[in-house]
Amino acid sequence: MSREQRGPNEKLGAVLALAGISNAGLARRVNDLGAQRGLTLRYDKTSVARWVSKGMVPQGAAPHLIAAAIGQKLGRPVPLHEIGLADADPAPEVGLAFPRDVGQAVKSATELYRLDLAGRRAGSGGIWQSLAGSFAVSAYATPASRWLITPADSSVAREAGSAEGTGAPIKVGHSDVQKLREAAEDARRWDSKYGGGDWRSSMVPECLRVEAAPLLLGAYSDEVGRALFGASAELTRLAGWMAFDTGQQEAAQRYYIQALRLARAAADVPLGGYVLASMSLQATYRGFGDEGVDLAQAALERNRGLATARTMSFFRLVEARAHARAGDAQAAGAALKAAEGWLERSREGDNDPSWLGFYGYDRFAADAAECYRDLKAPRQVRRFTEQALSKPTEEFVRSHGLRLVVSAVAELESGNLDAACEQGRRAVEVAGRISSARTTEYVKDLLHRLEPYGDEPRVAELRERARPLLMTTA
Repeated sequence: MSREQRGPNEKLGAVLALAGISNAGLARRVNDLGAQRGLTLRYDKTSVARWVSKGMVPQGAAPHLIAAAIGQKLGRPVPLHEIGLADADPAPEVGLAFPRDVGQAVKSATELYRLDLAGRRAGSGGIWQSLAGSFAVSAYATPASRWLITPADSSVAREAGSAEGTGAPIKVGHSDVQKLREAAEDARRWDSKYGGGDWRSSMVPECLRVEAAPLLLGAYSDEVGRALFGASAELTRLAGWMAFDTGQQEAAQRYYIQALRLARAAADVPLGGYVLASMSLQATYRGFGDEGVDLAQAALERNRGLATARTMSFFRLVEARAHARAGDAQAAGAALKAAEGWLERSREGDNDPSWLGFYGYDRFAADAAECYRDLKAPRQVRRFTEQALSKPTEEFVRSHGLRLVVSAVAELESGNLDAACEQGRRAVEVAGRISSARTTEYVKDLLHRLEPYGDEPRVAELRERARPLLMTTA
């Protein structure tokens, strides 16, 4: 379906020429992006010609998918007005702003909370029609730089507020904040054990919309407000992490940006660094190693003398991951050595933040193994995966599955096909018990690496075991 504009859409034609995308190429990209979001689209070069020459405006998610497709080619976000489609629903812009003003920051975050993780506005339908823009690592540039310049707001007290739609004033207290913190702790446990796609984990966006948003719009002192912003930042980062784990990169990016802004309002610099580290891991996972390094180093720079030794260790570890993805073995090795040094300096009585409870020597070893996997050093991968797999897995099931896949890759690169298939079998078993698109992607990567050995019965058996898992994510 489409509606007609007045005359040709010259803006769209100009941007397509700038990006070097043909009509057929754009149609194919839009259809592919739609398929990733569960939409069946059948646009062709004639459809695109109508959009450009006759000014036809496609309905539903299509305008946002057009912007996303062009943005992927240009390597930056493309707003709808730039391609002459500003009349479409502007929802995909929600969550990308990093306002300087605290009041505007509250507005930006609560607008995002009204969109659930499936991309639907509360009370309306349409899968991913509200968050159909593509991940663009450049969208992190302004948030990171503004946080570096001012990592803490001067005051966040709010004198008046009301529950939206009720008119009833809300006076926020510490007990309200504690409920949010408890929700975050519960969500962290469920996420680690069952994956970001588990239904209990998916309650986090609902908690943000129903619980956190009315509180942020309420009345609070500066002291209570700082705590409220901190708890909301933790929950928002968790929502981003779960979206990232389930392959919803666009939603994850928006949650991360808002989490960083809320951490600034909380005046919690280590928490802000943790959000930047999460951004770095996402950028690295998406193949933007250099940008991942920048984000990790931003977290490190502002936390010197503030964060605990264990926190600094984690930030250096994230930096190492990015260096390794960028192919810089020397920098990755130096960052790993620094991460290990900080971890050795940490002590049981240190005032580590609660959100860092997952991090210890086993996690350090697991990420070190992934660094050496990216650097194609299988002997080092094997050494660190043995350490990473030595810890019981009841609490961190997803992490165990990821480590098994990394171990399988190392065995394969060392020429041990039997061991690779055995580790792969165990990984598939774990992946089948959780809901994590990221874990499934790791398994797919392993199977791709095993393709040259496709005639081997062990490989065929592993592929058959993985079939149900791959079918659920097709």
